[in-house]
Amino acid sequence: MSTATSRRTEPAVVETKAPPALARRQVHAVAGCYFVASFAALGLPPYLTEVLPELGDGAARWAGLLYVVPTLFGALGAPLWGRLADRFGRKRLLLRAQLGLATAFLLAGWADSLATFAAALVVQGVLGGTFAASNGYLGAALEGHALSRALTLMQGSARAALVFAPIVVGALTPWLSPHRQYALLAVLPLAAALMLAKLPEPDAAPVGAVQGDGTAPGAEVTEPAEAVPAGRGPAGPGPAGYTPDARPLRALYALEFAFVFSTVISFPYLISLISQQLPGTGPLVSGVLFALPHLCYLVAAMGVHRAFRNRPRTGIALGFGCIAAGLAGHGLAGSLASFIAVRLVLGAGLTLGLVCLSVLAADCAKGRAPGGLFGSIEFFSKAGAVAAGVAATAGNDWFGPVAPLLTGTAIAVVTGLATAAPLLARTLRTRRSPRCPR
Repeated sequence: MSTATSRRTEPAVVETKAPPALARRQVHAVAGCYFVASFAALGLPPYLTEVLPELGDGAARWAGLLYVVPTLFGALGAPLWGRLADRFGRKRLLLRAQLGLATAFLLAGWADSLATFAAALVVQGVLGGTFAASNGYLGAALEGHALSRALTLMQGSARAALVFAPIVVGALTPWLSPHRQYALLAVLPLAAALMLAKLPEPDAAPVGAVQGDGTAPGAEVTEPAEAVPAGRGPAGPGPAGYTPDARPLRALYALEFAFVFSTVISFPYLISLISQQLPGTGPLVSGVLFALPHLCYLVAAMGVHRAFRNRPRTGIALGFGCIAAGLAGHGLAGSLASFIAVRLVLGAGLTLGLVCLSVLAADCAKGRAPGGLFGSIEFFSKAGAVAAGVAATAGNDWFGPVAPLLTGTAIAVVTGLATAAPLLARTLRTRRSPRCPR
């Protein structure tokens, strides 16, 4: 038998276990539970300036610091919780995250001092982490395009909560202060935990369950070995001794940090910038302008996933280009129409980046423990958010609300060029290389 033939038949000899899978409705249930549980976490922080005066901080001087406290402690705890999920079960740790979030909200809602409220936010960061826990749960059950699509859906849940939660909190404020709404909204992660309790543990999913893309788990791998890139094993955990390439994972961490930094840095002082650039703009219009990029994601995410799931780095390079153009345009926009245009450009970059990062994360999940992987990704994401908050505060204090936008533009330009350079070099080599004689 020739060497080529032996290579082709090797997948049939080396038996690999495909990860168990979830039905489409179960994936939607996980995303829905994250949306429900994140309402308080995403909807109440914008109202810290109204919460803190009730706790003795009349000028709300601590609002900026307390805004990033859950993010900071969430970043520190995410890798540990991810490793524990791989050891003790992803479903258990996902339930722990939901119950931890409910506990933190109850503490915050009944806090009667600034110190107690700050401690509740620390508890939220340490015991929360529902996004990383949900992704780790999905990563244990899905792979490839099915996993990247599920991660895209999870980001859609986050965007939807970011859009609608502040509106709901504002609507409830005449009847219940945002401070006490923490205690009321604690019922949401409790409800999510009850719904998630009915889902299977991925490691014990029944044989014959259907994946999100309609294929059955455990199907025989028929792809020839030579179609797998050098240094990589087949989808899922590889044969004994197989170690996944660490370079794509390091690149993913760097891209995650840069992406979150360049987008989040525009959030804290956007309303101030709108007031400066468009005098007389009401709060409703300002809120809609804030939500526009996230609405873009909700509308276009699945279409972008279909278009770029096989070329995610191209999508990321384009995404950073749109982010840079959108952020730079904010400082030049002098009318409502131009402001809408630059927000839509930023939304295009946000959508391209989030979707293609999900595709890269799904690729990196092959052969790796999903809990630890998504916990580490969450660490770099939250680290980028914390760094962006610090940079935005410093830039605004020194140079005004335009400064954070310029900082984000610079980071997006550098990262976009660094991502596009290898793609352009490979394209040029392909065009210049002579064809093999036949």
